[in-house]
Amino acid sequence: MYSAVNTIWVLVGAALVFLMQAGFAMCEAGFTRAKNTGNILMKNLMDFCIGTPTYWLLGFGLMFAGSGAVIGGLDPMVRGDYSAILPAGVPLFAYLIFQTVFCATSATIVSGSMAERTKFVSYCIYSFCISAFIYPVSGHWIWGGGWLSQLGFHDFAGSTAVHMVGGVCACIGAAVLGPRIGKYDKEGRPRAILGHNLSLGALGVFILWFCWFGFNGCSTVGMEGDEVMVSAGLIFVNTNMAAAVASCVTMLYTWLRFKKPDVGMTLNAALAGLVAITAGCDAVSVGGAAIIGIAAGLLLPISVNFFDAVLKIDDPVGAISVHGVCGAAGTLLTGLFAVDGGVFYGGGFRFFAIQCLGVLSTAVWAAVTITIVFELIKHTIGLRVSAKEELRGLDITEHGLPSAYGGFAFVYDDTPDGITIPEGGVSVQEAVPVEVAAPAAAELGGAKMTKIEILCKMERFDALKRAMFDIGITGMTAANVMGCGEQRGKTEGYFRGAKVEATMLPSIQVSIVVCKLPVSLVVNTAKKVLYTGHIGDGKIFIYNVENVIKVRTGEQGYDALQDEFQ
Repeated sequence: MYSAVNTIWVLVGAALVFLMQAGFAMCEAGFTRAKNTGNILMKNLMDFCIGTPTYWLLGFGLMFAGSGAVIGGLDPMVRGDYSAILPAGVPLFAYLIFQTVFCATSATIVSGSMAERTKFVSYCIYSFCISAFIYPVSGHWIWGGGWLSQLGFHDFAGSTAVHMVGGVCACIGAAVLGPRIGKYDKEGRPRAILGHNLSLGALGVFILWFCWFGFNGCSTVGMEGDEVMVSAGLIFVNTNMAAAVASCVTMLYTWLRFKKPDVGMTLNAALAGLVAITAGCDAVSVGGAAIIGIAAGLLLPISVNFFDAVLKIDDPVGAISVHGVCGAAGTLLTGLFAVDGGVFYGGGFRFFAIQCLGVLSTAVWAAVTITIVFELIKHTIGLRVSAKEELRGLDITEHGLPSAYGGFAFVYDDTPDGITIPEGGVSVQEAVPVEVAAPAAAELGGAKMTKIEILCKMERFDALKRAMFDIGITGMTAANVMGCGEQRGKTEGYFRGAKVEATMLPSIQVSIVVCKLPVSLVVNTAKKVLYTGHIGDGKIFIYNVENVIKVRTGEQGYDALQDEFQ
């Protein structure tokens, strides 16, 4: 006999967990650069689309077919008898889709840490591997009747089974890939590479928080009986409490350490609290959930800094810390704070030791298998895009998409001068030097003033800016502009199969006024930085400036361009 309420509860949960894909897509897109947005959206779409048939053909059977201690069995297209593992009153297909969306969540976590430099075809391959056997095998140990579940390991909704597995894979992937170009300076100190849209990132966090009530709450896989209903209510409260407390703690931590509350880190802290409470949301008290939130809120910024500055693992969205570190921590803390059997509730250390064993064994399984997958990909088709493709952006180089934001312009913070380009990177070409006549002396201030206006590609602006300040300019003005040359904005992009006939392309217009600095030095430095030999490198305009008046002091000419910093 099937139960309508239980079946509806499971299906609603499946729909909410599926919607988490949108949350992950928004978070990852917002916390990275605009030139990679289309690639990120495509990856978050395809890991679910690849994972769905893969889990149906291979994963579900490996996870639930049979009662082996280490692995389930092969059951392509899920045609076996699963009555022994099905929740009460829930049909097989309802349970299949519920488990499918959990599998997709684990796969999509990896995308964020490897963003902005991974080949799309390589992403599709390793996403397939996660859904096919990496997640299902460890999932069998925990939820499918395997050896960890037989020992009494407790991971209610997947702090370890889903999030830590994804976080470990993310860590290995980011380490094998190496950091993004420009992430570290010559001394190895990390540089901030700002995401292009914090609003998208915040929207993603709120979507994920909302959907987490389905992720955790609907993992009761039923709503019949007073005990289950009380448990579901507690799970909702604990889930919300851990996220809220974690955000408060991280906000205070960053406020005290950096003198300002960090917006991005605080948003990530909500996810850290959600991940941490997922293992024990049914087993701890509300106070225990608050303590787990405090732990996650402290761990997150410390962990992000550790991976970023110490291990030099570039994780653009903090997925390793949020999912890997906090997933493991939440599972271990369940062994301490579980009302029934936790160390702090008189249960002794046996349950805690089992939690430690489960976390360690699952982490080792995920790390070993994904390392093999990444190394095979790296030494065959390649895992990372070329430096030239990375600098241009994966939207155009991987998908032929000129921009995910038609009609909008964004400034990219890209490669600083003097960094080492990865193997297979951009070849350096020399521009032809330009001789510019020395300006005659001016009547005002003793030096002629010359305005140099540079139009350049958006992705080269940061390198141009650094080069200009290195030669000694004292200021510049930059603006986003749209324009085209004789080629009428010629582009190689396609959108929905149709060739993009762009007539106005985004550029940066940089204005610099010099007096005593040689104009030829500015021009030749700009040419060297911007030159590739291809259409669209930009143009440089030179104007005489009659006078400059500083509004604040009334100074004119050369004197108006000088500032004394107190």
